[in-house]
Amino acid sequence: MEQQLRQPLFIRRPRGLELTKSGAAYLPKVQDAMERLAIGTCEVFGQRRANALTVRCAVSFAVNWLAPRLPDYLNRHPGKSLRLLSSVWNDASDAQDFDLDIQYGTGHWPGFNSHRLTCETITPLCAPGLALNTPEDLRHHRLLHVLGYHEGWGIWLKAAGAKGVDAGSGLHLDTSLTAFELAAQGGGVALGRKSLAGNALASGRLIAPFELAVPIDEAFHLIRPAGSSTHPDADFFVHWLLNVADVPVAKVFGTTDGGSGSS
Repeated sequence: MEQQLRQPLFIRRPRGLELTKSGAAYLPKVQDAMERLAIGTCEVFGQRRANALTVRCAVSFAVNWLAPRLPDYLNRHPGKSLRLLSSVWNDASDAQDFDLDIQYGTGHWPGFNSHRLTCETITPLCAPGLALNTPEDLRHHRLLHVLGYHEGWGIWLKAAGAKGVDAGSGLHLDTSLTAFELAAQGGGVALGRKSLAGNALASGRLIAPFELAVPIDEAFHLIRPAGSSTHPDADFFVHWLLNVADVPVAKVFGTTDGGSGSS
């Protein structure tokens, strides 16, 4: 440090060191920086790995489904630390960074154990007052798509028997949150999934203009790396989550072999 700063910081005496005036003035700054570094290191590494159960979750599911229910878990387990990471595009190669993961897909992820959390249906959602009387009227409006969803407008339009509507037209977005907000502002018609649309419908910002809700195979799943060490709080969270999940019959975790995902 003395070489870098080009200032003597210590007086070297036979029985020890004594701070120079510059060293004494610099010491509080160094102490403050070290304390901040220690706190930051604990938050990012020590707390996460040693104490907090880390759960990664697709951002739309975290906001629309998990967050409204999470206070119940926190009240039931007040001494348990939880770290929630929300993301748009999840990568299985990051498995060392979380203990549990919630992803959207068909339920198959290589090297992971999986459990279905939702049973999904899809139906159009739009702002109140938008002129939609029949499915064919959708040809006059912008269709909003969410990247990563494999079951979308084509499936609903076919089930509705809609003629003359281009299922691939419209605007592509990376999250349902953005699609819902754009639809609420009159920017198009979103395709809502049952687990994500509840808040927007309850608030009245969006409405479902048609009664048809088409079941789909894709859903949100709770997954965790197969063969990994179990966090001591993982079973508490898993048990709670399965009890509040939309799927009526809980299945045992099973190793899976393929999948997809989005938010």
